[in-house]
Parts: sequence; C-alpha cells; structure tokens
Amino acid sequence: MNLVNIGEKRVFVADCDDLCSQVADEVEALLRGGEEVVLGLATGSTPLPLYAELIRRHREEGLSFAKVTSFNLDEYEGIGRDNYRSYWAEMWENLFSHVDIDPEKVHVPPSHFENAEVAAAEYEARIREAGGIDWQLLGIGRDGHVGFNEPGSDGETRTRRVDLADETREDAAPTFGGLEYVPTHAMTMGVGTILEANRIVLIARGAGKKEIVVEALTGDVGPHVPASYLRGHQNVGWFLDYAAAGIDA
Repeated sequence: MNLVNIGEKRVFVADCDDLCSQVADEVEALLRGGEEVVLGLATGSTPLPLYAELIRRHREEGLSFAKVTSFNLDEYEGIGRDNYRSYWAEMWENLFSHVDIDPEKVHVPPSHFENAEVAAAEYEARIREAGGIDWQLLGIGRDGHVGFNEPGSDGETRTRRVDLADETREDAAPTFGGLEYVPTHAMTMGVGTILEANRIVLIARGAGKKEIVVEALTGDVGPHVPASYLRGHQNVGWFLDYAAAGIDA
C-alpha cells in the first residue's frame, strides 16, 4: 500500500487485494467494536472483491454482521427485488446471504413507488432513525457520479428520483442485455445525504477511472463532477488501484 498525492489529497494506491484488505480492516474494526454499526453500501463490480473478503472473514475468522444496519446508495426504478439485475438481489447474492446480517436491518431504496417524493423522504427518515451512516462505501462513475448522482447534482441534494445519464445506461447495457432494457430512472441517496456519513471510503479500479479520479481530486468542485464534493468532507479515504491512479505497478 502506497500513499501518494493527487492534487491536495493523499490517496491510497495498491493492487486490488491490498486495497480490499485495507478497506476490510476498516469495516472489521467497526464490527468488532461491540456497538451497533450503520454501513452505507454500494453495488457494481468495484466492491465485489471487498465483499468477498468480508465474507471470508465472516466464515473463517468469525466476523459478525449481527449488529449491522445497512443502507444501499441506489436502486433502479421499475424492477422488483426478484429481478436478478436489481441492486437488492445483487447485494443478497454478493454479500448479505453469506453473512449473519439481520434481514430486517437491510435497506435498499425502493424500485416501485406511487409517489417518488414520499418514498425518498421515507428512506431519508430511516437513515436518521438509525442514527445516521457511520461508514459509507462509494465507487465513482466515468462521468463522476457517486450513487446515481449524475452530473448536475449539487452538494445539497437528498435522496430522490433521478434521470440516468446516457453514459451510465450504456455502461449497464451488457448486464441488461441491451440498452433498450436499461431503466431510464433510479432512486438514489443525494450527495448531501452521502456527505453526512461519519467516514466515506471511495474505491476506484481500472484505467477507465483514471481521468475522472484526477478531475474529482484536482478540478473545480461542483455539480459537473459530483464526486468532487467529497473533497469538502473531513474524513474521506480514496483507495485506488495502480491503473486508476495512473501508476505502473
């Protein structure tokens, strides 16, 4: 694990195994602290090696999720929990079904709702009722989105229904079997909601993320790159593999 400067920020750079081990250490320290813990979790390919490592520690080292309450960042609109492409299903497949988390403490934004504003407000209320998020995991999209906060999302946004950017939908097209099957909308935590977490960890992997990582860390802070707002948070860890950092391993 190396610490390097990108702009004014110190970032952690390592191969995927070391990155995941370092981040898993943070999660383990919280879970072994004996208190109730509220985790904010992300989906997509980026966190999968981390989730695999947490599962391993649960199975082989007794790491317990019994005191965890979880809130996921986002969910596609219009696909039910029984759809394997839903983030609800993805989280159960890749983490929850393999550990001892209480299903009643698992929260993912709704996919179906009669009133988007009411559904979003209820999700925000659940986070507040849980005491807020202790530790929030993020990835970063090629356009700088965090959660589904696409460019144009400012630092005050809250949980809400959003339009998905063309680039985001194109990235999801292989999973859905074609662009025409990718939902056009989603429910997401807002940037402001994310920034209220006590600790934020962003993981970026692959050369395709290098340009946007540099922009988020060194460019102007603003809604054109929602991830740039993280620079205003006092406790953010940036964890990059060598390709995302533009460094030869």
